[in-house]
Amino acid sequence: MKFDPSFESGVLIKRYKRFLTDITLPSGEVVTIHCPNTGSMKNCLFEGQKVWFSVSDNPKRKYSRTWELAQSDKGHIIGINTGRANALAEEAINNGIISELQGYSSLRREVKYGSENSRIDILLQDEKKPNCYIEVKSCTLLENGHGYFPDAVTTRGQKHLRELMEMVEQGQRAVLLFVVQHSGINSVQAAAHIDPDYALLLTEAHSKGVEIIAYSANSSPIETHLVKSCPVNL
Repeated sequence: MKFDPSFESGVLIKRYKRFLTDITLPSGEVVTIHCPNTGSMKNCLFEGQKVWFSVSDNPKRKYSRTWELAQSDKGHIIGINTGRANALAEEAINNGIISELQGYSSLRREVKYGSENSRIDILLQDEKKPNCYIEVKSCTLLENGHGYFPDAVTTRGQKHLRELMEMVEQGQRAVLLFVVQHSGINSVQAAAHIDPDYALLLTEAHSKGVEIIAYSANSSPIETHLVKSCPVNL
């Protein structure tokens, strides 16, 4: 995924009201940009860190700039825009990067499924095999050398695990894909210290046949791609 134009940079002042962020541009001007991340962004933001943002030419947008990347205090690059995770996953599947998800003739996004009225992030289909339902989650929380998900209690994430288990019960294939958007994360596990219910459901889902995999992104202000498999500790 290449960015055209490439991202512009600034310095973080603060994030507030979940969707708003104030930054200082290289010119010294202070501007408000959109924050496309509904999570807590724990360990991902601190005053004075370098950030990168995209600029939209849509005249209807109140805030034309969108926060995309951040640099951690250790120099790691973090993908802030969780909305890019699904596109990264789709690109990686189409380019053969995710070996576990090859051999399907069609790929669809945002397809309704499940008894709890959700939309699956990616649905792979082929007439010779069961459907493959893929739920994509962006992982950016780094603590003590490990990556964790979620970074806040997620009832929505718990619902998605239940629906993936439901697909397995119906004879379909179900996959939870962690898209790791933090260059310092080398493994992923459930954040039981943040959301113990999610951690228990993840263990249950795995025991019932839901496949759990993770792939790491290599990101810069010019482009971002999923490049390699990342271990998942269950």
